[in-house]
Amino acid sequence: MDYKRIAIDTSKHVFTIHGVDEQERPILRRELRRAQVEEFFAKQAPTEVVLEACGGSHHWGRVLSGLGHRVRLIPPQYVKPFVKRAKNDRNDAEAISEAASRPSMRAVPIKTVEQQAEAMIVKHREMLVGQRTQAINALRGHAAEFGAVIAKGCQNVAALLAALAADAAIPVAARAMFVQIGQHIADLDGRLDALDRQLMARHKANPVSRRLAAIPGVGPITAITMALMVDAGDFQSGRHFAAWLGLTPREHSTGGKQRMGRISKAGNERLRQLLVVGAMAVIRYARPGSKSASAWLVQLLERKPRKLAAVALANKMARTIWAMMARGEAYRRPPIAA
Repeated sequence: MDYKRIAIDTSKHVFTIHGVDEQERPILRRELRRAQVEEFFAKQAPTEVVLEACGGSHHWGRVLSGLGHRVRLIPPQYVKPFVKRAKNDRNDAEAISEAASRPSMRAVPIKTVEQQAEAMIVKHREMLVGQRTQAINALRGHAAEFGAVIAKGCQNVAALLAALAADAAIPVAARAMFVQIGQHIADLDGRLDALDRQLMARHKANPVSRRLAAIPGVGPITAITMALMVDAGDFQSGRHFAAWLGLTPREHSTGGKQRMGRISKAGNERLRQLLVVGAMAVIRYARPGSKSASAWLVQLLERKPRKLAAVALANKMARTIWAMMARGEAYRRPPIAA
């Protein structure tokens, strides 16, 4: 039987499929075990297959594309409005098919094995940074219970551990735990240092990353992260890239009256964070005549708060990054503020 479209609601073990004919009438509803999916689609004529862009979807996109099917990955937030009443696997599969039937529905590009492998080091580093922050916060929280309070920051951990070790009023059991927490933080620091060296080596070997590092506020970590995780060809313009990062205002307009709110914070949180932190570093030293401060930025800081200006600068940095990656150009420094 020929299908116009087959939607798949994936899970750990059981996949629910929903097929429609040319008149969008459902003619296929069934469940497949994970091991049966590839065998089932190998027997079908090439057709459109749609999935939600979630865990494992890129793998199935590659597998089904290899069988001759046209695969589309739809963001989950665009599928949710099409779910009817109660949520279950069959309703979810039908909602995916309904969403895919819309001509203007957007799709996520399927990543290659190499792209996912290259991005793993960045995501692993992000996980270790989160674990270190969690461990340091736990250390400071436990220390506060014994009256030891110290300023925030990784650079203050050694001083806090020394103060705890020297305090004879702290019980021996607690001091032993503080030593273990300190060793755990030191281990995470060592693993992060090793990953940073690997990322620096990749940065030096990647021509795109080296070009991006010339942008004020974009360091080697941000540059190699962008080079590994972003494909400029997936976006029509720098504005689309900035919107994907969540650096554009959230709009709530009606009746011909335009209302622009705060930034949407959509897209990749880590990439947005890197750009905003880099923008704050530029703003910190922004003075008339400085090499990193353009006339536009100095004038903006005269009118707007620093954090708002940082978001605006991060938006500008995102557009610059897209232009350099899409066109293969080197960074052109804007006029310096007088």
